[in-house]
Amino acid sequence: MSRILCIEDDETIAQEIISELTGAGFDVEWVADGREGLMRAVSEPFAAITLDRMLPNVDGLTILQVVRQAGVDTPILMVSALSDVDERVKGLRAGGDDYLTKPFASEELSARLEVLLRRQRRAGARETILSAGDLEMDLVTREVRRGGRDLKLLPTEFKLLELMLRNSGQVLTRSMIFESVWGYRFDPGTNLIDVHMGRLRRKVDPPGAEPLIQTVRGSGYALRPPR
Repeated sequence: MSRILCIEDDETIAQEIISELTGAGFDVEWVADGREGLMRAVSEPFAAITLDRMLPNVDGLTILQVVRQAGVDTPILMVSALSDVDERVKGLRAGGDDYLTKPFASEELSARLEVLLRRQRRAGARETILSAGDLEMDLVTREVRRGGRDLKLLPTEFKLLELMLRNSGQVLTRSMIFESVWGYRFDPGTNLIDVHMGRLRRKVDPPGAEPLIQTVRGSGYALRPPR
């Protein structure tokens, strides 16, 4: 049974969501506090998350941003009384997969979640292993190996390497990396990318191994498999 995390501070709405999703065959766990919801979203496996926009202690947009920065790709359906276009755009750009405004029909929420889960399953079926030379990343188990040796990556390092593997052989500019991994535009005054790339490179390209991660002077970085 698929586990769904419901982060909603309105008990009446939460009970409607629980009733609808339980009837549709899901196992729903409800959290009313933003801080607790964030902790569970980044530390426990859920098939999907329904996330209220306005929450006590930590708001929904912050939860989205932190969850995505942590490398968690669980489908997230935003549920909010804020219905104007700007708010919907903010939610989607922060990492939400869909946006449903209150009040809503319970059946629509269930249907939207099922669409997100189908999309996730199709994506997983298409591509669960990324590789370049003897470097391999399993997107399901989140394990990374090079030459049979396990690499212990932090969430941001995993997301950075996934981006490079998906674009193997291509030059990724600093702006592209910043927007894809951190979710906002590149600030030329920061060395954030260089710091994380240096740590990742030390793990992926140990002494004696043929370097895969290359610095393209004046442009950015590229992951290039051995010839």
